[in-house]
Amino acid sequence: MTNRIAPATPAHFEQISDHMERWKKSKGYPPNTWYTMARKPAVFRAYRDLHGAVMMAGGEVPQGLKFMLAAVTSTAAGDGYCAAHNAENAHHIAAVPLEKIRALADFRADAQFTPAERAALELGDAAGAHPPRVTDAHFAELQKYFSDDAMVELVAVISLLGWLNRWAQTVAPQIEPAALAFAQQHLAPSGWQPPE
Repeated sequence: MTNRIAPATPAHFEQISDHMERWKKSKGYPPNTWYTMARKPAVFRAYRDLHGAVMMAGGEVPQGLKFMLAAVTSTAAGDGYCAAHNAENAHHIAAVPLEKIRALADFRADAQFTPAERAALELGDAAGAHPPRVTDAHFAELQKYFSDDAMVELVAVISLLGWLNRWAQTVAPQIEPAALAFAQQHLAPSGWQPPE
């Protein structure tokens, strides 16, 4: 499944079968990143617990914004794999309209994005860059729209993606056909590139 590390063995997968089956039901397929991560079931479960707390649990920040933030952060980090998955999740899991997904690269100017969304996505773009370009001004803008608790939710998304971006860029999994097709149709017209 990957170019650099062989996938987990059946014995590894037995230890995480609940996660694999749940994700197949909700999305239709497990991401290829999981096939190497599953070699360390404790790491995989810790990641899935953190992902659940950050991306799936309720909070002040709408789930659609979390997935859009994850996509923008990944794009800034140069990770087309995670950008594709999170854009796809924004639509399929959080029901963000496709028109808005297509406009993510132009979030600063596109009228579909609220000032609060722009502030959050601007932070993700700055935080995902290497080196990060986050300044106090980003948080001054965020404070106009978000409580401290909500800002922690936003930083949690960015931080989770920092880990995932490093994983995907280091292990270099092949992007799945469904995620690739989604990104080619909805992200590539604005500059998305498939991972190499």
